[in-house]
Formats: sequence, structure tokens, C-alpha cells
Amino acid sequence: MNIKKYLLLFLCLPCFMQAKTITISRLTCEMQEGLVVVEGSPRLGWVMESPENGTRQSAYEIDIREAFTGRSVWNSGKVYSTQSQLVSIEEADIRPDNPFNYSWRVRVWDETDAPSEWSREAKFRSASSRLSEGKWIGAITRQNAHLPEGRKFHGGELKKPEVKAAWEAVDTLAKKSICLRRTFQVGDRTEGNTNRQSGKKIVEATAYVCGLGFYEFSLNGKKVGNSEFAPLWSDYDKTVYYNTYDVTEQLRHGENAVGILLGNGFYNVQGGRYRKLQISFGPPTLLFELVINYEDGTSTTLRSDNDWKYDFSPVTFNCIYGGEDYDARREQKGWNQVGFDDSHWRPVVIQEAPKGILRPQMAPPVKIMERYDIQKVTKLNAEQVASASKSTKRTVDPSAFVLDMGQNLAGFPEITVRGKRGQKVTLLVAEALTDEGACNQRQTGRQHYYEYTLKGEGDETWHPRFSYYGFRYIQVEGAVLKGQKNPQKLPVLKNIQSCFVFNSAKKVSTFESSNRIFNAAHRLIEKAVRSNMQSVFTDCPHREKLGWLEQVHLNGPGLLYNYDLTAYAPQIMQNMADAQHANGAMPTTAPEYVVFEGPGMDAFAESPEWGGSLVIFPFMYYETYGDDSLIKKYYPNMRRYVDYLKTRAEMGILSFGLGDWYDYGDFRAGFSRNTPVPLVATAHYYMTVMYLIKAAKMVGNDFDIHYYTSLAHEILAAFNKCFLNKETAQYGTGSQCSNALPLFLQMTQDSDEQGSYQPDAKLDEKVLMNLIKDVEAHGNRLTTGDVGNRYLIQTLARNGQHELIYKMFNHEEAPGYGFQLKFGATTLTEQWDPRQGSSWNHFMMGQIDEWLFNSLVGIRPSTTYQKFIIAPQPVGDLKYVKASYETLYGTIVVDWTSQNGTFTLNISVPVNTTAVVYLPGEKEPKEIQSGTYKLVCAK
Repeated sequence: MNIKKYLLLFLCLPCFMQAKTITISRLTCEMQEGLVVVEGSPRLGWVMESPENGTRQSAYEIDIREAFTGRSVWNSGKVYSTQSQLVSIEEADIRPDNPFNYSWRVRVWDETDAPSEWSREAKFRSASSRLSEGKWIGAITRQNAHLPEGRKFHGGELKKPEVKAAWEAVDTLAKKSICLRRTFQVGDRTEGNTNRQSGKKIVEATAYVCGLGFYEFSLNGKKVGNSEFAPLWSDYDKTVYYNTYDVTEQLRHGENAVGILLGNGFYNVQGGRYRKLQISFGPPTLLFELVINYEDGTSTTLRSDNDWKYDFSPVTFNCIYGGEDYDARREQKGWNQVGFDDSHWRPVVIQEAPKGILRPQMAPPVKIMERYDIQKVTKLNAEQVASASKSTKRTVDPSAFVLDMGQNLAGFPEITVRGKRGQKVTLLVAEALTDEGACNQRQTGRQHYYEYTLKGEGDETWHPRFSYYGFRYIQVEGAVLKGQKNPQKLPVLKNIQSCFVFNSAKKVSTFESSNRIFNAAHRLIEKAVRSNMQSVFTDCPHREKLGWLEQVHLNGPGLLYNYDLTAYAPQIMQNMADAQHANGAMPTTAPEYVVFEGPGMDAFAESPEWGGSLVIFPFMYYETYGDDSLIKKYYPNMRRYVDYLKTRAEMGILSFGLGDWYDYGDFRAGFSRNTPVPLVATAHYYMTVMYLIKAAKMVGNDFDIHYYTSLAHEILAAFNKCFLNKETAQYGTGSQCSNALPLFLQMTQDSDEQGSYQPDAKLDEKVLMNLIKDVEAHGNRLTTGDVGNRYLIQTLARNGQHELIYKMFNHEEAPGYGFQLKFGATTLTEQWDPRQGSSWNHFMMGQIDEWLFNSLVGIRPSTTYQKFIIAPQPVGDLKYVKASYETLYGTIVVDWTSQNGTFTLNISVPVNTTAVVYLPGEKEPKEIQSGTYKLVCAK
């Protein structure tokens, strides 16, 4: 009897023992950390850590409550599942417009059925549908501003007299930066004594802000958040993003003050200096809501309405393209604080609301992420000043000196200056210099500059708020550096820095190897990507700032290896869906701020390699995160696009677009020269159809599966009939792009007696050999461009030609990254030969990053998202590669060395996942559980 009792106790012990080796280290809602604003029922996730190998989850329990009231919303109970990401909580009572935050926590059971401790708590909040009840406020209505309608104001159109007259007729008030303010009470005043405040406790305070084009939000005199250029830009006729802030700690009992500074951004591009285009959705405008919840269950709401006031800000000029001017003499001390006398301020005007749907901004904000100091100072002499005034088409001040900040980047300068009231400092920025050594904006859009007028009150620190540019050099006029001679008593710059401004999406990888060129190329690409990772992926941070779409999918795998795009990518997809035309066509840019029309512009308006991002990119997202929501959400858009392409095809062939843009040869790059445009367009047409078939299977649409499968066969047959020379096994012109595309897409097929196309191994082998021979014939150099690069590199990689890829890039000649490094580039340039290019800050040629991670490092996701493939490729004279990659489940670490005929692999696999490891030269893989391992084999 006693033995049975003790045995039963022993058997029950695992139910009560704590799993001491497993901890929950990260909680996410919709794959995001922090206070997340959700629409509908969110999906939750968590990351686990353990010092022991082989640890995995066997079950979980989720508990959700209202953060303040403690009301139980839902408890999942113990769920036997290994799933730890994208966990649905559809059964939970998540109420739209709930005024309170939701708080949740989770605990898990390990493989021995021992429970962990409860995790810390995390919060999320339902999106507010009441925000639209507020009024849009500003200084002037769109109607009274007389703003021109349309998206055609670009290039030669801007020179037409009638267009000039239309923009000149706009009321100047419509582009001025304004400050708005409002005071309000928090808590009740105690009766009989207006100097005392009640003890009514604030438990939650949430502010929703949408200031267009850009805004800066302050509460009681202090800026809220650290974002720049908020909210992220969009097509304001379709979508308008707002930001959400927890301001509980910033409020105080009694009187409080809200201050909002507004600028133009892409919402209101009226020009005035350099402008790529002109477009206006309306004059600067504000929508605001503050919800305050008190301990006693009551709440108050402050909204934007006609009780607000406005005045002109010290920002006297601001344009996303042209720069910014600031007159510090116009500052009104305390304007955004309690006690300020605003009796002279003007009542706001109730404005027309933007047409777009209000959506919470899920993507991370743009911030000042890095700062750079002066590396070199060059004073321009009188002769240089005179010559530069001619070459730059502006009068260069005799005081001018040029600062080399060492790094090309996107952003603006920040200065700390001391001088007399009314003195002006001008900052001209550029990524290149003229022959005289002055800042050169000829290729990147001129004139763009910043002008600061001093108030003369000690040290003054300033940077632009509503404009940025791509630059490495700063030309300073009207000031001297601290310590320099100053006979003219000019303002003294006590400090100046370059502020590198980019989207704060988390960097999730590291890469280092024994190869100097590869390491530096990776850094070049990173700086270029970050420079162009703003509200959208732009082409360049100066001349255009437009969201050209081909980069999204052609560099997609590299982007997904390096950055957390879990929230950024869905917003990119929303922008693409918003840009899609009523007939299903996809423009080349999203948001589409300008419609390219006129002679020679058709290819820029639409190109299948650009528009195809709408269909291709959701699958890259799915393959990385295991999240099929973008495919399902945008399936109708994908289908409409493919149907549109079908209307443009003739006998299965598409013949429009940009083709292999910026390919390489003995010519200045531009339109595809080496490869026929129809070949490239039709291959992408086929690719989008094949992805659509996959999507149709995922949404369960049998009719579409059959219909588009038939269409794919038609395109394949037409492609091979039109472009394949069976005798020579060459496609198109036999260029590298011509042969790489059909190999990559497995279009190397032949028809049987029934006319059905089947894979042809012999043809595939011959085309591959032709591709290899062409690379070798060009001295192991590529001839591909923006589009063909990825297909060339990945086709060679998938066919085991890693040594050839290594030779293609391990040198310092053009085309290649080594030549750009030798040239002195600090960001990736637009052309393989930067001497020929217009921009020295593009990331469109950055496709090698994909190969660095999926081949040299060897990390690849598999079709099951808690399993990874690790298959490193030691090539050339590489002695080591060290890399890490942070997945949704934790960080994978790969560290390998190849020396003296021995290959040593050290890897770390996240908890609750497994890795299938392929060692060089070994046919059978090893499957390992989570943990840290060392594997050795003969090379």
C-alpha cells in the first residue's frame, strides 16, 4: 500500500515540476513587440531559450486580460501543440474599440511535459474606429487653396505655361508649415479650491495622431516618440496611416497642452526649388484623438476640432525634394506648453478629409539611426568659388568650405551654432564633388539645400524636420568651424554631424568572412538599402525618392535575410494594392505619385518585372515567416494583374517594359541592350502565373487552378517557340539573362507528340553550359543588370556553380563590387561602373546578399517553418564564414572554417526548431534538434 502511494506520487511529480531549462524571452503580437495596434483578432507568438540541446515545446497556455480592469478575456487552457508563432486567438473576446489595452502572457510545457514559468506580460490594443469622428483641421481648405488635380505634373509637363500658371495660382498659405495647439484638463478639480487637483488616477492614455504630410507631436513641451517623417507616406487617396502613442506617463493632473508641427511631405509637393514632380492631396492637415482612462472606470476624449488654434511655424520653406529653411527668430517659446498666451493665434479651419481609408501604421517608424562626424575639411579659394558658381548654377558664397563626412547616406545635417540674431547659415549637401571640390547636385537634383537663420541666443541646435537628401559632403556657407579664423564675425559652428535617417526595422543578421571584398560589398549593400528603406523602398534618396517596385522582389530574399520585415512588408503590399489601376494594371512605382505619360515614357509607366512584385513578393514573405496572410488577402489583386497581362499578350508573348534594365557592356547603361525585352517580360509573365496557381491552391479555388494552369502552358509553349533555338540550345540572343531566366524558371522544356511540354534534362544541361561558357568568355564577368543579376547568380548557385560565382565577384574590376570599393564608394551605386551612373546610392544591384546567406552561410527555410536547412558552401580560398540570422523562433548561428582539408561547422539552432544539415561532400544530411553543435568532416 505504501509502495503504491509513493509510486503514484513519483509518477505525478512531472505535472508539478517547473521546467527550469526553458524560458520565454520574447512575446510578439502579429510578429511585433511593444504595444501593437490590431484590426480584428491578432496572432500571438513567443521565443524560447534553453541551455540544453533538444529542448522543444509540447504544449502552451495563453491567458488574456484587460490590462487595467483585470477582466478575464480568454484562457486557452493547455493546448498540446508545438506551434509558437502565428498562434490564432479567434475564440478570444477581442472587442473593437475597447478603450483598454489587452494584456497577455503565456507558459509552455517542454518535451518532458514540465511547465515553464509564466512569461512577462505584453500588450496589444484594438484599432480605433472612432478616430474618423474627429475633424481634419489646418489653416486653409483644399477648395480655397486652388490646388491643381492630377498626377501628371512631371518632366516636360511642368514647363508648360498653363501648368506653371495653375501652380502659381495656388494660395501660398497652402504650403506653409504651421503649429497647432490645444490645452485640456486631466482629472476633476476639487470643489472650492481650484488650486488643488483630485487624486483621480490615470491608468491609460493613448494618442492617435495623423498629421499630413509630416508632423511632430509634443505634449507639455516635450516631443512624443523619436520618429522622423511621420506618418509613413502612402497614396493618400487610398490609405492614410496614423500613429498610436502610449502617453500615460507624459500627462499630468490639471492643465495639459498638445502641440503639433506640420510640414508638407509627399502629401503636398508644390516645389519651389528642385522637384522631381508636383502633386498635392491637400494643404497640411491634422487629425488627432487622445483617449484617457481613469481608475474609476470613466474616460475622456480630446479630438481635433475648431477649438484648436494655429500659427505659422519657424519652418519658412519645406519640400521633400527641395530642402528646408528655418528662421529661429520666429520661434515662440512655450508654444506647446501650458501657460502660453495664444490670444494672437488664429482659429483653425475645418478641412476636407483625405479620401483614403484610415489605417494604423504597423511598420516601424523612420528615425535618426546613426550619426557621422567630420572626416575632412576643405576651404574653397576665390578661384574655386568663382568656378563652382558657374558649374553648380548657383552663387557660391566666398565663405564656403566643404566637409567630407566619410559616409554616403540618406538624411540631413544637424548643427550646433552660435552667432548673432539674423545671421544665416546655408548647408548644401551632395554625394559627389565638382572638379573645384564644391558639392555637386547635377546628377541628383538641384537646388536642394537647408538654410538656418539664427535667433542669437547662445548655442542653437537644429536639423531639418520635413526633408532629406542623399549625401556624403556638406558645403557650409555663412559660417566658420570652431577654432578657425573669423575676421568677418560669421556664426561659429560648434558641432556638425550627418544624421543617417532610415526605417527602424530591426537588423536581424550578421555576416563576416575571410574575403575582404565580400565583407565590404555586404556593407555597401547594407548602407544603400538603409538609405532607401524609408516609408517605402525607394530607388534613391535624392533625385527621385520613388518606390520603384522591381527592387522589392529582385532583392527580396536579401532584404528578408537582413531585416525584420514582418510589419514593413505588409505595408509595402498595401501600397502596391492601392497603386493597382482599375483595369488590373500595376504601375512601376507605389505609391504612384506620378503617372508617366508621353513619348518614350510607356516603359516607365508599366513593366512586368516591376509590377510582378505584387504577385512574387508575398511568396517570399511566406517562405520566410510561414505567414500566408498576404497571399490570401491580395489574391484578388494578383488575379486581376495576371488577367490584365493576358489582355496585353499576343499569342502568349508580352513585348513591353524595361527588360534587363541597366545591363552591362561597352555602353552607358539604361534600357536593356543585351537581352530582348519581350523575352524578359514574357518570362516574368510566366512566373506570375505560376505563383498565382500556387496561390489558387492555397485559397482553394479549383477553377482558377485549372484556368491558370492552362494559361501557363500556353505561355510556356509560346516562349519556347519564340525564343528557343533548339539547334544551339540558346534562348534569345544567348546573353546571360536570356539563358538564366528560363533555367531559373524551369522553362527548359520540350513538347511531346501530344504537344504537352515536359522538362527536358538534355536541353537544360545544354542551356546551362551555354550560360557558363558566356560568363567564362567575358573573363568570368557578368553582363546582366538590375533584373538579370538575381537570375544569373541563383541559376548558377542552384546548379552547383559556386566557384564560378566566387570568381565573378572576387576581383576589383567592373562589373563587380570590388571596383566600386576601389572607386571609393561607401554605398552601392546605380551602375556597375559608378563613373557612368547618375546615382551613387542605389541598392538595385545588391543581389549577391542572397547568395552570401543561402549559399556561403547556407541558411535556408524549408517548407515547414520550424525546420531549417543549413548547407554551407566553402568555395575559392575562403577560410571562414561567421553569420547569424534571427528567425521568428530565435537566432541561428553558423560559424565554419575550412583549413588543411578539414571543414568544421559550429551551429546554434533555436529552441523548438530542428535543422537539416548538409556537410560539404556528404550525401546524407544530419537532422539535429535545437541547441549548439560542432560538426567536422573532411573537405
